[in-house]
Amino acid sequence: MGTQTVTKNGIAPDTLQERTMFRVLAAVSFCHVLNDMMQSLLPSIYPILKSSFHLNFTQIGFITLTFQITASLLQPVIGHYTDRNPMPYSLPIGMVFTLIGLLLLAVAPSFPLLLLAAALIGMGSAVFHPESSRVARMASGGKHGFAQSFFQVGGNTGSAIGPLLAVFIVLPHGQIGSAWFSLAALLGIFVLIRVSHWYKDRLAHLQSRPVKHAEESSGLPRKQVITAIAVLIALIFSKYFYLAALTSYYTFYLISKFHVSVQSSQLHLFAFLAAVAAGTLIGGPVGDRVGRKSVIWCSILGVLPFTLILPYANLFWTGVLSIIIGFVIASAFSAILVYAQDLVPGRVGMISGLFFGFAFGMGGIGAAVLGKLADMTSIIFVYKVCAYLPAIGLLTGLLPNTQAINRKIKTA
Repeated sequence: MGTQTVTKNGIAPDTLQERTMFRVLAAVSFCHVLNDMMQSLLPSIYPILKSSFHLNFTQIGFITLTFQITASLLQPVIGHYTDRNPMPYSLPIGMVFTLIGLLLLAVAPSFPLLLLAAALIGMGSAVFHPESSRVARMASGGKHGFAQSFFQVGGNTGSAIGPLLAVFIVLPHGQIGSAWFSLAALLGIFVLIRVSHWYKDRLAHLQSRPVKHAEESSGLPRKQVITAIAVLIALIFSKYFYLAALTSYYTFYLISKFHVSVQSSQLHLFAFLAAVAAGTLIGGPVGDRVGRKSVIWCSILGVLPFTLILPYANLFWTGVLSIIIGFVIASAFSAILVYAQDLVPGRVGMISGLFFGFAFGMGGIGAAVLGKLADMTSIIFVYKVCAYLPAIGLLTGLLPNTQAINRKIKTA
């Protein structure tokens, strides 16, 4: 048996490295909680802004559009740039944009300044997601699926608790109450500065390695890679359009169909969101073990029987089915993202920005389109139509087998 080098404290260097990487992964996941919590604040205080500034729904829509344009469309652009020009300290800089946006949101005296505040908050998110996803992959120790799931569940947690905190912190104080969220931005800046120190050192270490360009190609023909990326984007469309129906309109569906109380509908929504968080956390590690294509098959197409049954179930089975659907369909994102990163090695930032941005945009567009459809028909009809969206999962059959790619990347 070989000997293992230990430090003066009796701890092996490999163990110290694993602990360091997990601390970094935990740090970016925690900052993901803070980031998405602050992002979810904006729509949570729309009622306050509407009454304070006498806004109509078109103006509310412009605020959302401004936020989504900066948060969604800028992500792949920023990711593409930082792939070619790494910027370790862009993470805290992005959080500074969010901080300024929150402070401006708290004191903005006019509608144009509200739009500027929304744009700044969106810019903070556009910088954070591709770069922090890159850090999560760098700190994964080869367990790319687990790292992305752990990172992503932080965002789900932040999105869930943001509106809840808004009820207790912002609503009692009005518009100025949103300034309290700037404390979360300050905490995020502090943590991300420390993460950026590690990121900078890690880059220097990787650039000193002789195999620095080991991940430049997946070995697949360019046409096949482009087709696979298009399929993955279609799967993201399916997933987030369906999730928009549940997250945005589930309470209205329950009240309309079963005449439950608001409190009961909120409990059902909480159970669904908890299932989504659990599914997000599970999907990545399972993909590491059994293959990401298998997880994508099961997550998107596998949920179809449950979505088809849901519109015809009674209240009890509606609750059960929504939990199953939330758990299963949420497991797809980490697998899809890491699969795409494996297809285009060396472009982690661009791919992360593209998929985070597209997912975010599809959620917003889906909510708007489905809301319009519900106005024209009924919320129950919306659920019957959306039930067929997971059938898009059949496109998974067009994805190439990446097991050989994964083996190549793990040894790189």
